[in-house]
This record gives sequence, C-alpha cells and structure tokens, in this order.
Amino acid sequence: MSSLLVSQKSDTPLFYSYLALLAWVPLPLGSNKAWAISLLSSITFALLAWWLVLYTQRKLSLSKSFSNSWLVIALLLCAPLWALMQFQLDITIDPANTLQDALFGFALAGLFTLTTLLVKSKRRIKLLCFTLVGSGLFQAVYGSMMTLTGIEYLFFVPKEHYLNLTTGTFVNRNHLAGYLELTLAVGIGLMISTLDGSSAANWRDFFRRLLTTLLGNKARLRIILVMMVAGLVMSHSRMGNSAFFASLSIAGVLALILSRRSTKATIILISSLIIIDLFVVGTFFGVEQVVQRLEKTSDSSETRDEVNTYTLGAIEDNLLTGSGAGSYYTLFPAYREYDAGRGFYNHAHNDYFEFASDYGVVVTGCLMLAVLLVFISAIRAQIKRKNTLMRGLAFSATMAIIALAIHSTVDFNLQIPANAATFVIILALGQISLHHKSRER
Repeated sequence: MSSLLVSQKSDTPLFYSYLALLAWVPLPLGSNKAWAISLLSSITFALLAWWLVLYTQRKLSLSKSFSNSWLVIALLLCAPLWALMQFQLDITIDPANTLQDALFGFALAGLFTLTTLLVKSKRRIKLLCFTLVGSGLFQAVYGSMMTLTGIEYLFFVPKEHYLNLTTGTFVNRNHLAGYLELTLAVGIGLMISTLDGSSAANWRDFFRRLLTTLLGNKARLRIILVMMVAGLVMSHSRMGNSAFFASLSIAGVLALILSRRSTKATIILISSLIIIDLFVVGTFFGVEQVVQRLEKTSDSSETRDEVNTYTLGAIEDNLLTGSGAGSYYTLFPAYREYDAGRGFYNHAHNDYFEFASDYGVVVTGCLMLAVLLVFISAIRAQIKRKNTLMRGLAFSATMAIIALAIHSTVDFNLQIPANAATFVIILALGQISLHHKSRER
C-alpha cells in the first residue's frame, strides 16, 4: 500500500497532464487538422517519455492492467507498424498522409498504454471518467447554445456547415454524435456504479432508494446525462441517435443477464434513460425530426451504398497490402462513378471499409480482434467483479464498443482523432475493469 502511494505521488503531475490532454483533444474541430494531430501525437509521446524516465528512476512500476493488456497493445501497434512499412516499401499512393497516420497510430497505442499505466486507483478512475463526461457535457451545452442563439462558431471559427444543428466544436454533426455516444457510455457506467447492490427490504425501502437515486446527490449526474442526450438529439444524427439507444438497450440487457448482482435500481435506471430521454427530452429538442430523417432515408436519396460498392473494388485490388494509410481521398476518384454524387469523399462513410482499403484486410482484422478482446474482458468483468465501480466501467466499455460498431457502418468516427482517442481510452478502461486490483468482499 505504501509503495502504491509513493508511486501515485511521483506521477501525479503526469496524470493531470494526461487528463488535460483528453479535455483538449475535441476542442480544435475534433483535432481533425494536421497541426492538431501533430500536437496530440507529440504530447502523447512526451507523456510516455516522462513515464519512462520515472520508471527508470524506480519511482513507478508496471500495473496489473498493463501487464494483462500486452496482446491488445500489440494488435493496436499492427496498424502504425504496417503504415511505416507501406511508407518505407513505397507501396502507398500518398506517402505524406501514410507517415502522418503511422505517427498518430503510435500515439493512439500510447494513449491506451498510458491509461493502463496511470489509472491505477479508484480515485483516478473516477477523475478520468468525470473528465470525459465533463468534456461531453461541454460539447452538448456549447453546441446547443450555438444553435439556440443563432451565433454559431466552432473553435473560434465561424460555422459554415450544418447550421441550426448542434455540432459542438466538431465540423460534422455525426462526429459530435459519435463523441457523445462514447462519453454518455462513460457517464451511464458511472451512474450504474453508484447504485446500491443490496435489495430493498420492502416496497417503502424500494421507493426511498428510487427517490434518492433520482432526486439526491446522484441527480446531478443524472441531469448531466439528460443534457448530453438533449445535445445528441439536437444533432439530428440518424445513426448517432439510433446507435446510442440501441447500444444502451443491448448493453443493458447484457448487464442484467450477466451480472447476478443486478438490482431493480439498475433496471429502472436503464429503463428511465431510454423512456424519459427518448420521449420527454426528445419532445422538447426535436427527436421527431430525427425520426422524419430516418423515414425519408432511401436508396435514391443516399449515395453511401454506391460509395461502399466502389470502395469494395478498391479493397479487392489491394486486399492484403492496402493502398496506404490515409490514402482514401487520393484513391477513391479512380473508382467512383457519376452515381456517387457530385461531392468529394475524403473518407468512406464506413470505418470498416476505409481501414480495409488503407491497411488491407489482415491489419484491419488485427484491429477488430483488439476491440473484440476488450469486449470479452468487459463481459468477463460484469460476470466476475463484485466491485460496483469495476462493473460500471465494464458496462461503459461494452456500450461504447456496441455503439461505435453500429455507427461505423455508415460513418467515419474512427477517422476523427478526438473520437479515435476517446474510444481507445474507453478500451483501456474495459481492460482496467477486469484487471484492476481492488479489495472485494
């Protein structure tokens, strides 16, 4: 215990610098600019170097979560290592973007590693979770205020696209929706971790606990979640809203099936999130417009099916090697036809297809396997762990993975640095939920 306290004191400034980086990442247009990506990568490498210096001075030690995540880290490193090979062997059609994607891929693996190394106490777990939830709340409130007031700015830049729709500091409303899906998953996991695992003695005790959950100190977190859902609904992102409610429902059912310690409070919380947020919040903030957009969606009005078809052709021509990380914008014009619409496509509206096109199917399979391993860890944690915080983290990771797995079929959230970085952090939390040491009774 004393060695753990010494270790935490040694890397406290490092940990808070890491939290500051996570809060910064979504602000400059989701870090979807070359300078922002370079800054994110540089700071991540600097934090890793800082940790290594402390480790060589024997002020720090490896955490159990890190030691049990080596396979996930190795699989995450496959993408940037292969991108470097593409660059060195000259098998990329866009060397500059391939090199940038390689560096960013190393940074993402570094963020995963830093999370498993630094987040080694319940206090730090909660600080990290509240940082992510606070960032999501800011995006939802800021975006909503811009929309409601008509004074629409991104990150000190006048808004040009998606006017009258909530985008936060992101350019695209779908990418704000993706970010809110992830941070909402963390917030809901936190809420679940506060629920009392014991059963009510009688109906009076049951209603007392229910009112405490809805109106007591936990109500602040509940209000924050409502505000974030309002921001999500106001984005009018079809798949963003669909993925959120679908992942919440699926993860909720899994939690109730897997955990023998689930209580009526858990069932009520998940049900209230779906019913109250969908119908009450949606009534005031425009869920009916999301429904209308879903109803109007048709093959004739959407070109994403054609884009996917042409992208499949590109995948087949570069099945094993890929065309080069970050090369989709350069590659796609050679495959597109007129029925793909008049606009240009710097990304495929499908993360799976874009990764396969850029990296090849083998490396894409490695990345999917890394996510699958974390998903299995989160499922195991919900079965095995007694600690409510660990079960809450496991729920967050499960829900986030399901949400982005659904949303990625029609969008490119993982090509946006802020969303990719946040997703990697949540994957690390999934590993921590299973392997973090804690006294359990």
